[in-house]
Amino acid sequence: MARSTKEEGGVATDTRTKTEKKVARPRLYKVILHNDNYTTMEFVVALLEHVFHHSEASAQAIMLHIHRSGIGIAGVFTYEIAETKVAQVMELAQKAEFPLQCTLEPEE
Repeated sequence: MARSTKEEGGVATDTRTKTEKKVARPRLYKVILHNDNYTTMEFVVALLEHVFHHSEASAQAIMLHIHRSGIGIAGVFTYEIAETKVAQVMELAQKAEFPLQCTLEPEE
């Protein structure tokens, strides 16, 4: 907010201008799980519940979609959060010795 003060004939006037700022929503990214022939369905459900905070029913539905379609969206987040989720999934899969792949891509 800009402010200026003027004196006119012994009377002080105060002029203010207000600048409106438009805040753009951050771009969102889909976290995608890829099906493979080795990662167990139970492990994928556990990941969806633990990392993405899905309910058991939701995690089961997403896992079945991934199993049937080859890929599925685990969640949609801002870039930093999506990147962190991908790293968590990859670390957990590696520790469990599963070849599960997890990627992110911009939402359209």
